Amino acid sequence: MSEYRVTGESGEWEMIVGLEIHAQVISNAKLFSAAPTNFGAEANTQVSLVDAAMPGMLPVINGECVRQAVRTGLALAAEINLYSVFDRKNYFYPDLPPGYQISQFNQPIVGHGKIEIDLKNGETREIGITRLHLEMDAGKSIHDMRPDATFVDLNRAGVALMEIVSEPDIRSPEEAGAYIRKIRSILRYIGSCDGNMDQGSLRCDANVSVRRPGAELGTRSEIKNVNSVRFVMKALEYEAVRQVEIIEAGGEIDQETRLFDANQGVTRGMRSKEEAHDYRYFPDPDLLPLELDAAWVEELRRDLPELPDAKKHRFMTEHGLGAYDSGVLVGDKETAEYFEQVAAGRDGKLAANWVTGELFAALNAAGLEISDSPVSAARLGGLVDRVADKTLSRRIAKEVFEIMFESGGEADAIISARGLKQVSDSGAIEAVVDRIIADNPDKVAEYRGGKDKLMGWFVGQVMKASQGKANPQMANEVLSRKLSG
Repeated sequence: MSEYRVTGESGEWEMIVGLEIHAQVISNAKLFSAAPTNFGAEANTQVSLVDAAMPGMLPVINGECVRQAVRTGLALAAEINLYSVFDRKNYFYPDLPPGYQISQFNQPIVGHGKIEIDLKNGETREIGITRLHLEMDAGKSIHDMRPDATFVDLNRAGVALMEIVSEPDIRSPEEAGAYIRKIRSILRYIGSCDGNMDQGSLRCDANVSVRRPGAELGTRSEIKNVNSVRFVMKALEYEAVRQVEIIEAGGEIDQETRLFDANQGVTRGMRSKEEAHDYRYFPDPDLLPLELDAAWVEELRRDLPELPDAKKHRFMTEHGLGAYDSGVLVGDKETAEYFEQVAAGRDGKLAANWVTGELFAALNAAGLEISDSPVSAARLGGLVDRVADKTLSRRIAKEVFEIMFESGGEADAIISARGLKQVSDSGAIEAVVDRIIADNPDKVAEYRGGKDKLMGWFVGQVMKASQGKANPQMANEVLSRKLSG
């Protein structure tokens, strides 16, 4: 296993990372109120009296949020705590009206779990999950509307979040990226969070420290509210180098909270890192402990959909795919469903090649998601059929796909309208071969003199003369027979 190291002037250093992912629960209402949770609504239009902390207002737990948290814990192969407690986490922000956040501390709803991540070199790593707890989000402070004032939008105040805390098992930016993508994939598979980082429904805090390989853990810094996988990876790279430079210069790392400046690619100090006692946690007196029924939890476990790891294994066994291709296809729920439709009743490897090759390339170039693909799974399957039955050569099939992507048409209709069917008539191919042999006696003499590699040139000439329509295998067979005679 290749190990990621930060190289300093005095030698190599190891990165130690733990991630806290804040995932917004898919729910029509907030965690403790009936206020809606629609993204992009006008400021302060989705605020109840509870969210605004008006006197006498009492929180009421949203059962759907509890259900989604339990389902998420089960999907993370984690312990479900049948007894959990909501606590008040006390701190002041202008966008936190009560002066505290309702969260969970000592007794969270979900305990230890684990996930497996895939790395680019084909290796896998297990990353431990420390806990998952439910908490309410704060509102949003807006600083750029006026130079002399800060505005507050409370639409997000009270929105249900699942905070998923990893063990400090991550050792590189690549592993961090793979971990976030895996968590996001699981959340999307089970429908507990949409995972849209650009909309703030999934955010990440990264705790990072450095040490000599195998030494005691160093002092960590926390990088707050990073909103893309790429930025998390860049922030970790910068922060690890920054810490190494400080230590090697004889300094000490401050335990602090930092922000990542995406424009400059650097982290900046924000405040000293708070400890748990700074928040003065205590059980919320307005909320009873949360007690779950074991039979209900088991029912939720039975009703979980097929998860990415199980689907990956099935793709490998049912469709004969390798671990890498299977991992790529199951990473996104919509992609997995699309592939399964293309592969139904067909060669799985051929279907996977078209999905991960031509389709992915075209979608990426057009800036589209697979859900917006102009080529439906059924129509791509039709094109795969024409490749499999040798109606189309690979080259012509690519041309047909490009037309399909532009027009949204069906492969058979395009093939018929443009006369693109592959020529598999041995007589027609023989006529082309005879003409090429007659026109190139010098090449024929060289081939017969031992230059076997010229066969590729002859095949190319046949394909060129037939405008790519000749069956390459048949052309090869005819050429071999004619040239050896």
